[in-house]
Order: sequence, then C-alpha cells, then structure tokens
Amino acid sequence: MVRGHWVLAAAALALLTSCADPDDGGASGGAGGDAKSIAFFGFAKANSFSQATFEGVKEQAAKEGGKAEFFDSNFDAPTQVRQLQDAITSKRFGVFVLQANDGAAVVPAVREAVRNGIAVVVQFTPVGTRYDTAEPQVPGTISLVDVPTRNGERLGRLGAGACETVEAEPCQVAYLEGLKTLPLDNARTKAVVKTLENAPGVKVVAQIEGGYTRDSGRKAMQDLLQAHPDVDVVIGSSQALFGAENVAKGKDILYVGNGASRQAVSAVREGRWYGIPYLPVRTAGAKAAELGLAEARGENVPASTEMSSLAPNDGVLTKDLIVSSGITGEYDE
Repeated sequence: MVRGHWVLAAAALALLTSCADPDDGGASGGAGGDAKSIAFFGFAKANSFSQATFEGVKEQAAKEGGKAEFFDSNFDAPTQVRQLQDAITSKRFGVFVLQANDGAAVVPAVREAVRNGIAVVVQFTPVGTRYDTAEPQVPGTISLVDVPTRNGERLGRLGAGACETVEAEPCQVAYLEGLKTLPLDNARTKAVVKTLENAPGVKVVAQIEGGYTRDSGRKAMQDLLQAHPDVDVVIGSSQALFGAENVAKGKDILYVGNGASRQAVSAVREGRWYGIPYLPVRTAGAKAAELGLAEARGENVPASTEMSSLAPNDGVLTKDLIVSSGITGEYDE
C-alpha cells in the first residue's frame, strides 16, 4: 500500500477547517516546518539502541542536505508527549521520527503533527493500542516498526529450533519476559508462548520477568534454576541473557536472545547462543529518515514497512546465517 501528498492534504485541511473534533486533540496550526529538518524522539540518549538509530537518521539527513536533532525523553512518556507538542509549536521541523515510549499516550500529539503538515515516521514501536500489525494506527503516519507479536513468533520459532538440537523429551523452555507492566511486552509474551506450545516436543516450564538489564537477568536466572535446574532452552532480552548466562556457567543451556547488538551477534557466532531475531538498527534509522524526507517533499511512500524486512531471512538468524551473511551488528550494548 502506498500513500502520498499527506503534507499537502494536511495543509489544505488546516486552511479549510475552522474547528476540530475534540478527540483529535484540537485545531491544527498550519503548515509544517523546514522539510529537511528532522526531530528524532528517541527512547533515551543513554540507550545505545536509540543512539544507533539516531546515527542512521542523522547520516541520511545530511546525505539529503538536511539535519536532525535528538529529543531525549529518557524513557518518560509524559516528557515525550510534551516534547512532541513543543516541536509542533516551534514550526522548526518538517519531519518527526518517533520511538514511542507509550504508543497510546502519544496518539493525540501525533495526530496534531499530521494535521500541521509534519511527516511523521513511527519507528520501532507502534503508535496506537494494537501490537499485531505494522499498518499505521494514526492516519497520515508512516510506519517502520518491529511488530511485537511477530517478534514474539520469531523468538518462539528460534526456541523450538533450539529444542530440535537437544535430546531431552520434552525439551524444557523458559521465557524471561520483559516487563509485565507493559502491554507491548505482554502481547509479545503471548506470541512467544503460543508458538512454543504449538511446537512438538516442547514444554514451557516457566515465565519469569527478566527485564532489560544484566542485573534483572541474573536474578531471573537464579529463580529459574532453583525451580527448574534441568531447563534446556532460555529465551529473553539480550541484556537479561548476558546476566543470566553468568549465573548458569557450566550448564548445558541453549539461549535465544532478543536483541541485535554486536555483542549479541558475537554470542551467536561463537556458539554461546542459539540465535536472535536480528534488526539492522542504524540502517532502519536511515530508512526512517529517507521515508520522512520523501514524504515531506510530497512523494508517494509506503505506508508501512516491517523492520525485519531490512534483514536477511526475515531477521531470524542462527550461527550459520550470521557467518554466511557477514553480519556483525550495528550498535553496542
């Protein structure tokens, strides 16, 4: 599906409409800002994933004669909403690239940005309340996301593949899920577990909150091994697994990590981990900038692109594929 000239349509709507639906966040404020200026709303400047994405955005902007600025919300959703609103009011930017901390909370601000003629690229995390689609949930936006449920399915397929290499029957699998308070993580968890439960010879023996740090991974692994000392496969965020594998030294466990850092890629290449769903983060940042800048020029661009399509084998990589592809990763933990 393609869509184009949203900038012109939004500007026309702003001129013709004297009032707005209250649910849409208020009246529009006119045309967007500099068509070559990109506002990047990342998760946090201290986050290596966001920094790598921004490097891609910045490089593509410079390549096209533009510039990019990082707005640091430090993982705080209300702060990010305020930053979006301030950037709209400033009329400095023609393009927004948004990594939403809370996909539902930013919806009104995103709608307002579109009405003001700003090209909005939703990057990595969906904007809206659905976690099973790459399609834009706010009309007029461009979606370049990693669909959480499909990410979960990839993790589940990798876990089932790891089980095919072990002799245990059934193969015992534990999932160190992200954060139980996040709807996105809950949707991913359901997809992981459903995929594993549909695989022959696989038994899900534990779902433990593993989080996104080495410390949280260590704690989760300690709890897991107390309850299931013979676990065969452990799936979790790459950050959590780096902590978990230190706790389980000497045990014959296969790991599936959810992350694409250089360290995660190396863990698979070295045979310490079985596989990862791989995303070329810096490349995706450049693609987001390319799409946004084209939209700001009034060109037709795809409404939705899955980030996994930017990687070989839909991003599902094991040791052989990493070695043959020469992939090294595009950011550090």
